[in-house]
Amino acid sequence: MINESALLESKTLRDSVLERTDVLDKVKALSLLPDGMHVTTAMVAAYFEVGLTAITSLVHDHREELEASGYRVLAGAELNSFKEVSGVKSRSRSLALFSRRAVLNVAMLLRDSEVARQVRVYLLDMEYLARTQAVDNPAPADVVSLDDRIDQRITHILGKTVVPMFNALIETSGEHRRELIALRAGVQRIERRLHQHHTRLKRLEGTREDRPAVGVMAAMDAMNGRKFEHHVAELLRRDGCTNVVVQGGRGDRGVDIIALTADGRRLVVQCKRFAPYLSITSPEVQKFVGSAKVLYRAEVALFVATCPFTPEALSIAAESGITAVHRGLLEEWSAGEPLKILE
Repeated sequence: MINESALLESKTLRDSVLERTDVLDKVKALSLLPDGMHVTTAMVAAYFEVGLTAITSLVHDHREELEASGYRVLAGAELNSFKEVSGVKSRSRSLALFSRRAVLNVAMLLRDSEVARQVRVYLLDMEYLARTQAVDNPAPADVVSLDDRIDQRITHILGKTVVPMFNALIETSGEHRRELIALRAGVQRIERRLHQHHTRLKRLEGTREDRPAVGVMAAMDAMNGRKFEHHVAELLRRDGCTNVVVQGGRGDRGVDIIALTADGRRLVVQCKRFAPYLSITSPEVQKFVGSAKVLYRAEVALFVATCPFTPEALSIAAESGITAVHRGLLEEWSAGEPLKILE
């Protein structure tokens, strides 16, 4: 499993996933220019919730890579032509444009943006699920690229079959001996490179305790509301909670799960499986406060969501004693990190 930070360091890895531009809209809706294909620098900055300087600085540092992904600057006659065709209005003498691939490329390079981080995590989640899908339901052959993982059978065949065959041929051949020796050397080079590649992938994908498992959020995004509630219930049981009851549905009075913490405190949970580009708003938190504190008299109240919370919602949660388990915290919790409020 590859950590999302690997995309920041490996251009090869970034290049291998540049076609997955659909991920952008799964994390947050990306607004496009009237041509339906491009965005400006300001639009990129707005999408990633950073300043213009962050984007212009990143372009300066990685211009060649971004241009290969579809970034370009229009000027003169080309700019005038683009304005006429697309309907874009601009008085500037030049206009920087990003394609969707270039925006995805920015997401894999931009460090100081929570939106960019979510794109990287979601992107690798999708790639992980694609690589580990059931064998009896494979992707169409015309859209399957070469898997990064090295099939060890290839190196076995090269080392145990092909090379010995060349050795035998070389021993019995006179006229073509030189050509056979050159071919054998080429096969041995390929075998060594396969082993080296495999070693690098193992090092890159090696398990580390400080990172969540790739695939966690993508799996939850694929759940329906009921399955998500049961997933959260299992997390509670894992962390020592008892008497865990999933009661989501009609008549739940705004609470999906009730339980006792390991030390006996009354616990209630609200679960929201929303798209990652949406947000939990203050009215939703306020409604849960009433249910948790008044109707259930809970000592511990969790509002668990697969999306972020608005600043106002977070403020109300903090003031009311509600623990807001947002997408990032949920990812860590699902990957094994216990919630502090449950300890």
